Amino acid sequence: MLADSPLLTKDFTVYAIIEDSGTQIKVAKGDVVQIDLRELASGGKELTFDRVLAVNAGGKATIGAPYVKGASVVATVLGEEKGDKTIAVKYSRRKGYRKKIGHRQGYLNVRIEDIKA
Repeated sequence: MLADSPLLTKDFTVYAIIEDSGTQIKVAKGDVVQIDLRELASGGKELTFDRVLAVNAGGKATIGAPYVKGASVVATVLGEEKGDKTIAVKYSRRKGYRKKIGHRQGYLNVRIEDIKA
């Protein structure tokens, strides 16, 4: 009966919740995540996120107020990518005014290498 307990069969992977550009992202080691495009330092192939909101390591959660002290997430830059096109349409009835505007957001693909808690 005890062996069937969900606590014993649950996978306790290490994950963190980071804040980047006003968005909260749940990441684990090996994940590939899209973040907002930014300028990197010359030859920069590695990013460090120090705004870690929460860390769960082996079933033991640490919640920051607002950030976890001493925690960071290290990621490797894989490349840039553009997202899907978003269409915005402006229209005024009876005036003959129509305007169509398109936008493609730039993203940076990163692979999470390490979570330091």
